[in-house]
Amino acid sequence: MNLFVVSGSQFPKSVVPYIEKAKNTIDIVVFDWRWYPQDPGASCQLFNQSIVRAATRGVSIRAIVNNDQVLNILKSVGVSSKKLLTSRLVHSKLMIIDNSIVITGSHNYTQAAFSMNLELSVILDDVVDVSPFLSFFNNLWLQ
Repeated sequence: MNLFVVSGSQFPKSVVPYIEKAKNTIDIVVFDWRWYPQDPGASCQLFNQSIVRAATRGVSIRAIVNNDQVLNILKSVGVSSKKLLTSRLVHSKLMIIDNSIVITGSHNYTQAAFSMNLELSVILDDVVDVSPFLSFFNNLWLQ
């Protein structure tokens, strides 16, 4: 397993290539995700477009989000998405790609997180046992 530390604005530059290489699945749970159609060159919108491209090429994407607007956008581009109906705060930031790459940390999927905030995340590449991360995601997905 390889571990890569990603801070601040390096997140979209580091993560988008993994999204672009996804072959089968991407599972996402994220506290805050925003869409910026009025700013197509923004790093967050470039990240968003990589998700759309993955869905378009047939990658099965499941996303758990808190933002109704993003929920509707994701559904419109073919991403299976849901908002949990719970009194508990869904604060996690997790992406699992092809059951072998795990991305987790403090980055929300927002322009502020990608450009201004002091954020830190890790990319775990070629994870031998992804089951604890998948179990966490699947337990949320089935709620």
